Amino acid sequence: MPLLEKEHAPGVRAFKFYTHASLPVGAAVSLAFAPFNIWPLAVLCCAFLFLAWEDATPKQAAKRGFLFTAGTYLAGTYWLYHSIHTIGHAPMWLTMFVMLALVAIMSAYTALVGYALKRWIPAQGWVRWLLVLPAAIVILEWFRGWFLSGFPWLALGYTQTDTWLAGFAPVGGVYTVSLAVTLCAGAVAALVLGNKNTRIAAASVIGVVWLIGLSVHNKEWTQKIGEPISVAIVQGAVPQEMKWEEDQRDKTIELYRKLTREHLGTKLIIWPEAALPGLSHELTDVLSEEWTAAHAAGSALVLGQARYDFEEQVYYNAVLALDKEPQWYAKRRLVPLTEYFPELPKWITSWLRGMDLPYSGFRAGVENQDPLDAAGQKLALTICYEDAYASDQLEVLKTATLLVNVTNDAWFGDSTAAHQHLQISRMRALEAGRQLLRAGNDGISAIIAANGAIEKTFPRFKPGVLTGDVQPRVGLTPYAQVGNWPVIIVSFLLLAAGLWPLRKSER
Repeated sequence: MPLLEKEHAPGVRAFKFYTHASLPVGAAVSLAFAPFNIWPLAVLCCAFLFLAWEDATPKQAAKRGFLFTAGTYLAGTYWLYHSIHTIGHAPMWLTMFVMLALVAIMSAYTALVGYALKRWIPAQGWVRWLLVLPAAIVILEWFRGWFLSGFPWLALGYTQTDTWLAGFAPVGGVYTVSLAVTLCAGAVAALVLGNKNTRIAAASVIGVVWLIGLSVHNKEWTQKIGEPISVAIVQGAVPQEMKWEEDQRDKTIELYRKLTREHLGTKLIIWPEAALPGLSHELTDVLSEEWTAAHAAGSALVLGQARYDFEEQVYYNAVLALDKEPQWYAKRRLVPLTEYFPELPKWITSWLRGMDLPYSGFRAGVENQDPLDAAGQKLALTICYEDAYASDQLEVLKTATLLVNVTNDAWFGDSTAAHQHLQISRMRALEAGRQLLRAGNDGISAIIAANGAIEKTFPRFKPGVLTGDVQPRVGLTPYAQVGNWPVIIVSFLLLAAGLWPLRKSER
């Protein structure tokens, strides 16, 4: 018995190491995203997960996958505490429940993938490391990005907005960038575990992936149209906890009026999400006055504004464009439990409706809304986090010349949320091959180039106006033409390769 225990000791130690390390290593993945941007961690931490699954039983793989992703989302979405408890005034127990429920759901996906790979995919060796595991993570990211409305936050592809791998974004979207990351992670695992030939192949995979990324990096997939136009992005920086107080209403209106009047004559002026505290019909006089002043100066005004539709008797979180005529865009992707309420016990719904979002209970806008015409341009609009749903924007890109995102990240305070959201916006500009104008209530307001680079930003938590010139563009990137399906089909094919195991000598 002592000899048997000694023989099994290394396996026991490895089990404990991988299990205990999964949570902190998963948490380290969050450092690969903005604002930290330690992008190699995306590859190295993912490689750790692959190594942790290598000699695990199905149950062990599930546990390690769960802990790994729990670490990522605990560290990567901690800012929900600010919106739910600090601003939403939810009791601590309910705040923790909502946050941990999200983490548990996201982690359960990875646990299921880990279990399935060990239980039903027999492939080992280089097929597993270089084909199956990378594809499985990409399919996982894609699935959790849409299933039950989805939460497409913290996809690995976003970590590469400043590397050569960003060149894959206009070719195949963020999940193609994720595939590049996971292929490199699988290659790292192969370098650790494989034989000589496998290691050579793994090193070659890393080299080929990065060289392809370099070859398409900063390639122009779309064409300029017309002359650059001047833009002014107004950032009111009104604290969320003050925004809807009655005594702040006139002050907020005057703030936006003053900041705007200083830049009349600029072709396109943009206000952030729900800029003014009220419904559009309650602010008719204010909006009419601003429209008249803008029109007289040759400016178009685009602003986020809550709207009540009297005919349908519903609220919309919307954007209003005031140029030759008023036009509306209604937010399609609503935030559960704040902007709309699923079937819940009445006492929970009552509390949720008491949060600092007076017009909660919105209806989602229809799919494939036309771009808004303003300043001679066709604007593809998104409101807040709906710009995280890349494929939702494909149809409008056929005619849009500029991208616009209006948001209110004040819900998350001085956290990493706004930086992560800005990184998502950069990915959308890359995929579309168009400039993106981002108007945040308290930041991060930005002008983003068609290659995803940040041209200008305005300091957070300060009222002011970000100005610049932007170049309209037309044409479709490869991703805009075909969407996510090519990378998803390829990933399923790679996963299917794992159904044919290799002989031990081929590993």
